[in-house]
Amino acid sequence: MRILLLEDDNMIAEALGDVLHAAGFAVDCVTDGLIAENLIQPEIYDLALFDIGVPKLDGLSVLKHLRARHYDLPVILITARDSVEERIHGLDSGADDYVVKPFAPDELLARIRAVLRRRQGHATPVLSNGSITLDPATREVSIADTTTRLSAREYALLYCLLKKPGAILSRQELEEKIYGWNEEVESNAVEVVIHGIRKKLGSKVIKNVRGLGWLVDRGN
Repeated sequence: MRILLLEDDNMIAEALGDVLHAAGFAVDCVTDGLIAENLIQPEIYDLALFDIGVPKLDGLSVLKHLRARHYDLPVILITARDSVEERIHGLDSGADDYVVKPFAPDELLARIRAVLRRRQGHATPVLSNGSITLDPATREVSIADTTTRLSAREYALLYCLLKKPGAILSRQELEEKIYGWNEEVESNAVEVVIHGIRKKLGSKVIKNVRGLGWLVDRGN
């Protein structure tokens, strides 16, 4: 899962990046709204976090331009502006949530999970294909009688596959979802992550379709 973070305070951006990486997200961080607007590709990003008070084009304007172009990318506004009027305006402008600084990192992660869940049509907080169950809150995955906790990268990759059971995801699609642009990606990086998942859950949990990519079964 990949997040676009619009935040011009370097210390906050670095701290948020660390929190999001640890939770299994790939993060691309930009410091002004014009760059963010030019980068946004809903097919690559799963969610965006916009600070409102950023240079050149504020986060609220970027959000409005997104919605005017009918992009339905989930957006959470993060800002120090805490008046009721500001919050109402942000939500009415198309934000999926509005978080006031300072906030607890765990609360932000919970709000991200809730927004993604709503947008993907999942009433339950867990993902499952009937045989594999993944809990985004704990990064625990269960299959048969085995329950284990995945690394951040393993969780991110399995999450992508479980979102679309039966669908084949290519190497490029998986790399785009689990690595940010500032991360060096080795040629066999996806295979290494999949190998780690298979060691924990069994060799048949993720299937390879030669020349095309990988999938998890639709299940029961």
